[in-house]
Amino acid sequence: MALMDMMRAVLEESGLLPLWNTLAPWLALDERQLIFVVATPVFIAVTLWEYLRIRHDPTRMDIPEALRNFALGAGYQLTELLFAGLIAFPVYAFLYHHRLLDLELNWATGLLTFVGVDFCFYWMHRSSHRIRWFWAAHVVHHSSERMNFSTAMRQNATNIFNGMWLFYVPLALIGFNPVWIGVAYALSLVYQFFIHTTLVGKLPGWVETVLNTPSHHRVHHGRNPGYIDRNYGGTLIVWDRLFGTFVAEDEQAPPDYGITRPIHSRNLLVLWTHEYVDLFRAMARPGGLQARLKHLWKPPEWDRDAD
Repeated sequence: MALMDMMRAVLEESGLLPLWNTLAPWLALDERQLIFVVATPVFIAVTLWEYLRIRHDPTRMDIPEALRNFALGAGYQLTELLFAGLIAFPVYAFLYHHRLLDLELNWATGLLTFVGVDFCFYWMHRSSHRIRWFWAAHVVHHSSERMNFSTAMRQNATNIFNGMWLFYVPLALIGFNPVWIGVAYALSLVYQFFIHTTLVGKLPGWVETVLNTPSHHRVHHGRNPGYIDRNYGGTLIVWDRLFGTFVAEDEQAPPDYGITRPIHSRNLLVLWTHEYVDLFRAMARPGGLQARLKHLWKPPEWDRDAD
């Protein structure tokens, strides 16, 4: 008996095979999490390499914060793994069932999937900076005042509940398979991990023209007036060039990392939720229902008193 047959026999005799057959479709969309699990040891190794290079510079590396960043990332991965199949996958599956086109998976459609996901990422990312409800989840990624590989792991465990995954559902309606949408998204995030660093300068011109690079992404994390809300691209920077949100890094004006209203808490729950708290406090102030609800979709800097 082959080893795989032996392993399957164990599963069948355990009585858990029906449970597994139920869970498998539920977890299907989260094939991307498998990619993150495989990539995490690489992320840790690269972070350790970076640490050896910048450990003596507290403006670039802080060990407690780096560990906190990985803890924030672990919380994000856990909630995505547990809830993406319950919340997002049924919507993707429904729209894919009613898809407009039947697209055979090949190199061409695989490339189109990746480009389509990157295009949707641009608009999702741009919206997460300009719509306060989405910013409430995304802000944790920007709240560090350091830029290193661990910053890439600084994610919000509330992302799956926040609804930003809705930006990708049109791809399923067109006819792109939701599992491959998830895989393309995961590969994009893996790429983006490597652009969170100060150790890589500007790359050759054609690379800087087409791809998102460490230089471009340092601008994105800057709170300098000229850098705020720029360079939203995921893997490609061409969307920013097309839609007028691109700014090149200026060596005479290095990025000042962080957010305009700093949060210096070390508590993971506070880091995940502080902007939601501020948002709901703003909505609780006296006023009509429509005026209160505006806080949800207006930009983070908007206030009723200034309207």
